[in-house]
Amino acid sequence: MAVASRTAEAPDLDEIRKCVHCGICLPQCPTYRVLGEEMDSPRGRIYLMRAAAEGRVGLSRTFQHHLDLCLGCRACETACPSGVRFGSLLEATRAELRRAGPPAKHRLLQTFIFSVFPEPARLGAALALFKLYKRSGLRALVRATGVLRRLPQLAAMEALLEDVPAAAPLPEFVSARGRVVGRVGLLTGCVQRHLYPGVNRDTARLLALAGFEVVIPKSQGCCGALELHAGRVDAHASRARALAAAFPDDLDFVVTNAAGCGAAMKEYGHRIPELARFAARVRDVTEVLAGADLPLGPLDLTVTYHDACHLVHGQRVRQEPRQLLRRIPGLRLVELADSDLCCGSAGIYNLLEPGVARELLERKLARIVESGARVVAAANPGCLLQIAWGCRQRGLDVTLVHPVELLARAVDAHQG
Repeated sequence: MAVASRTAEAPDLDEIRKCVHCGICLPQCPTYRVLGEEMDSPRGRIYLMRAAAEGRVGLSRTFQHHLDLCLGCRACETACPSGVRFGSLLEATRAELRRAGPPAKHRLLQTFIFSVFPEPARLGAALALFKLYKRSGLRALVRATGVLRRLPQLAAMEALLEDVPAAAPLPEFVSARGRVVGRVGLLTGCVQRHLYPGVNRDTARLLALAGFEVVIPKSQGCCGALELHAGRVDAHASRARALAAAFPDDLDFVVTNAAGCGAAMKEYGHRIPELARFAARVRDVTEVLAGADLPLGPLDLTVTYHDACHLVHGQRVRQEPRQLLRRIPGLRLVELADSDLCCGSAGIYNLLEPGVARELLERKLARIVESGARVVAAANPGCLLQIAWGCRQRGLDVTLVHPVELLARAVDAHQG
């Protein structure tokens, strides 16, 4: 294939050249650990990016294949001694592939995903159809036919959902309890608002207990993270601007409780300079609550914590969730081996690359069993879905929760 012309948004060649090819990133890379191929490691992918940037290779299907297999977990960034911003290189390379490369894999599935998932109203309608599909008995019939075994991407999507909870709309404003210490906005998200509405409810409640006035704009939409990671940079920029405009300017923080959303929002300013101020105010809920004096009662639970990739590697938030969980009286927090190794969810990766995603999930489940914990906390809805599905498949008696759900239970225990 002819070499594509470089664009203003092409991967930064100076950033690519920061890689010293030391290989420290290799054992931290999930796909390298599963596949053992150099081209499926960060170093190998950077070799490919540099060769394309210097005009030595074209944007071929082979090139695309190795980029598609990357989860974008950014564990390599945490490990890299040279500070290579691999995530931004990956996003820029995928954007070039969309502009000038071969057609995307699973085009129909991707068309459906990007037409529905980032649109909260459409996603809600699709989930309502799923509830009908399950309750009518059609799900059991489809599974009995075995047709899903021939459609692995569709099977992965169908298997992830166990049920859809009832809608739980939030008010546009929640008053602070006691002395007011600040004013924050709350991102309700796309998947979070529909599949984990209790997480949003508990987040608002805990922020109010911590003394924050909580603004929850009804007009807010998607943060654009899925589109950014897929190289759909124009759609991402449009969503980012619309989301920022939905929040008032007088906020101390914009709080997220979904790791992938938070990581994308904190980096808005890198691509869209006028959103730098908005991006600087974005915080994960655990960062905001870490300094709060919450009234916590005892919970007799053994819990382990899974580090969501875009929280630990994208946002560099590692200790705050653990500190909050350790504050709960009676709760025993046990460390999870390979806690920051991706579970295989990675946005829509588990739908597009179910084979590698399943292998990573199996490794995560093995570490959970070793921990002996009956409760796993994770601060991202994709991780919660993926690990919960794996536990159901294995028949494990393990409950998946967001850290704020445990904090809310502890508040109830204190008040009860």
